[in-house]
This record gives sequence, C-alpha cells and structure tokens, in this order.
Amino acid sequence: MEVIIREIEVNDYPEVVTLWINVLGNRKVNLDNFSVTLERMNKDGNYKTFVALFENKVVGFITTVQALSFGDEIGYLHIQGLAVQIELQNKGIGTKLLKYVEDYSKGKGISTIILCSGFKRTDAHAFYEHNGYDKDSYCFDKGL
Repeated sequence: MEVIIREIEVNDYPEVVTLWINVLGNRKVNLDNFSVTLERMNKDGNYKTFVALFENKVVGFITTVQALSFGDEIGYLHIQGLAVQIELQNKGIGTKLLKYVEDYSKGKGISTIILCSGFKRTDAHAFYEHNGYDKDSYCFDKGL
C-alpha cells in the first residue's frame, strides 16, 4: 500500500474534518471553524498538520504543536489529533503518520513527543503502545 504523507493543503480540509468527526467523534469540528483555526495555527508557526494520501485521497491526518517546556530549550511535540479512515485502519497508515512526525521532530532537535487519548479509546492505546509510546500519565481537563 503506497501512502504519501505531506503537509495539509486547503483542498484537504473537508476530508480531514470528516475524519475528525467520524473517527475521533468530535462533533464540534466543522469546515468553518477548522479553516479559521488552521489559518491561525499556520500563522503561529508552531503547529503542523500532515495528511496521509492513498490513491490521491486523504485517508488520515496527524496534527501537532511544538510546545516550550522549562528545563528543555527546544521543548516537546504534542500530538493533538491522529485519525485514519475506519476502513483503512490496521494497514500501517497510522504508524506511517507517527513515524513521519517522529522524523520531523528529530530533524528539529525535539526528543520528546506526548499525546493524550480518551479512556474509552482502548484500541488507540494499544496502537500507541505498539508504536513504542508509554502510558505514563493522565491528562486532565476542565470545561469553563
């Protein structure tokens, strides 16, 4: 299966939004707020979103932010979202997206990647562990 990974382009937005809703279950995401937010992220310069293409169609994505951290000059990379089309899961696409981001991070001198995953997403947890990620903390949030 030949998968190409590249940085997101405007014409990819609808497919990425569909993946965000269908795979990650985030119904708050829509094309309008996605476009506005991604434009702001691009201006910031610390955010990157990459898409996986199979047969010229977006079948997956990963979005990241480079965050600063005390005690680490370069900081770390935080994966904010990763999704692969349900019908194409378990075919190595998610792993290719992770490896791409890992290589990107190494190229920037970043040595740590973190991510959060919901308690109920046990398949995702197994996927991350299979790819060498350790389950070493809880993420907490509070709606205001």
